[in-house]
Amino acid sequence: MPSYILRRLLLLIPTIFFALSFLFLLFFVLPGDPAQLIAGGAGRTPDPGVVARAADRYGLNDPILVQFGNFWRRTVQWDLGESFINDRSVNDILGEKAPRSIRLAIWAVILEVIIGISVGLVSAIRRYSLSDKLATVGTAAAAAVPAFVLGFIFQYAFAVYPQKHDWPNWIQLKTSRLGPDSWAFFFIPTADQWRYLILPAFTLAAVSTALAARMMRGSMLEVMRADYMRTARSKGLSERAIVMRHGLRNALIPVITLIGIDFATVIGSAVLTETVFSWPGIGSQIADSIRSRDLPVILGLTLVVVIAYSIVNLLVDLSYAWFDPRIRLGQGAEV
Repeated sequence: MPSYILRRLLLLIPTIFFALSFLFLLFFVLPGDPAQLIAGGAGRTPDPGVVARAADRYGLNDPILVQFGNFWRRTVQWDLGESFINDRSVNDILGEKAPRSIRLAIWAVILEVIIGISVGLVSAIRRYSLSDKLATVGTAAAAAVPAFVLGFIFQYAFAVYPQKHDWPNWIQLKTSRLGPDSWAFFFIPTADQWRYLILPAFTLAAVSTALAARMMRGSMLEVMRADYMRTARSKGLSERAIVMRHGLRNALIPVITLIGIDFATVIGSAVLTETVFSWPGIGSQIADSIRSRDLPVILGLTLVVVIAYSIVNLLVDLSYAWFDPRIRLGQGAEV
């Protein structure tokens, strides 16, 4: 097991290197002079002297290989540079944006785990029942509706409409922004923060929850046909004990993979959700930085997303051994 973990951690190095190197080189292939964008912004003609000073300040006149080497020399020291647009340290931007996206991702995954696994489990146990048919229709609809459409629907149904019709204040949710930014134990909303959190969390979790429910249903149906489930029934165990003790842990293995990948993905890919709800996290910041070609911010935030994605994948692999003791990572053939 330790050797397996070490090998997986070492694989982070080429993964991060190639991902960020691709983005770095792509920046110089795209049309447009970065120095002009820095000096005057898109659609404007800045003074040539200002352009020259911007290019000199950020080393944009150096050969691309020199810039590439300087970038990696700073990165290995965790110096992510400064924003081209507002001169802020990327480390500071990361420290401000990352906790907000992580909190939103945590709650999206909590909803995915609770709702997705529960709906899929009930749907499998009560196959072809009314609840199974409703779950099938509901998960299909949730997976098909785009996040920005679902976000606007939630905003109107749970924030705008209740406010227009003077519903009790405790029912009215907030349509956008972060709110008071008040948390306990890092991710538990306090004061009025929950009013701002619920809608973006449900919007972000909708598609992944639907996929988790459908995967849980399929996995549980397959497990229930296994020989060891028939053996457990022949021993006289109750159906509840058979499902929870013998079936659920084995059925969870592919679902855990999906949930783990989702957690790492939503941290950096929640662009639409964060934009619709004006949630100032990593996703919305990456989108803004791409529009303004703010390379240091793009690279710095992408670095964190790649690291988070790789570490969560490792944790998912390690969880296999707990859910299924037959799996032994790092011994013999790798899983």
